[in-house]
Amino acid sequence: MTVDAPTTDAGKPGLEGVAAAAKAAGERGLPPVHLWHPAHCGEIDIRIRKDGVWFHEGTPIGREALVRLFSTVLRLDPDGYHLVTPAEKMKITVEDAPFIAVRVDRVGDTLRFETNVGDVVEAGPDNIIRVEIDPATGEPRPYLHVRRGLEALIARPVFYELAEMATPRETADGAVFGITSNGAWFPIAPAGTVGA
Repeated sequence: MTVDAPTTDAGKPGLEGVAAAAKAAGERGLPPVHLWHPAHCGEIDIRIRKDGVWFHEGTPIGREALVRLFSTVLRLDPDGYHLVTPAEKMKITVEDAPFIAVRVDRVGDTLRFETNVGDVVEAGPDNIIRVEIDPATGEPRPYLHVRRGLEALIARPVFYELAEMATPRETADGAVFGITSNGAWFPIAPAGTVGA
C-alpha cells in the first residue's frame, strides 16, 4: 500500500517531510522532538485507534517501519498530540494512548516492557505504571509511561501477567495489590480483586 503525501498549507509535503526528517534524525537514536519548536502548526489526517492501529486518511498504515518512524517524532503538547520535525508540527488524533505495551518480562527487580512500535521500557520511578478504573464498568485501564508524557496502554494479557506477579501491601486506603520495578512500587488493584 502506498500512502500519498498530503501537502500542508505551507506547501511542504507533510507526511513525506515527517518521514524524511524522522529517518534522518533517528539514525542517532530517538529524535530530540522536545527541542524542536517549528513556527508552522497544522493538522494531518492521522489517527491512532484505541487498539494501537495507525490510520492515514481512514486507511490503516500497513508498513510497520513507517509507523515506528512516525512514533519516534510523536510529541504530547498541552493542545494534543503532534508529529514534530525541525520544520513542521502537525496535530494528529489519538483515541487513547498512542502505544500498546504488548509484552512484559521480569529481569531481576525490573519489569521490562515492549510496545507495539518496538520501544523497550523499564518501569520505575521515571516510567510509572498507573491504573485507571472505568467508573461505569469497573474495568481497569492500565498504562505505562514511555517517554516525555507519552504512554502505552498495557494490553490485557500483559496486565494479567502483572496481576499474577502482584503482592499485597497495606496502604492508608486499605490492602492493595501491587508490583515492584527498579525500586518503585505500583498499586494495580484493591485487595480481593487479584488472586495472590
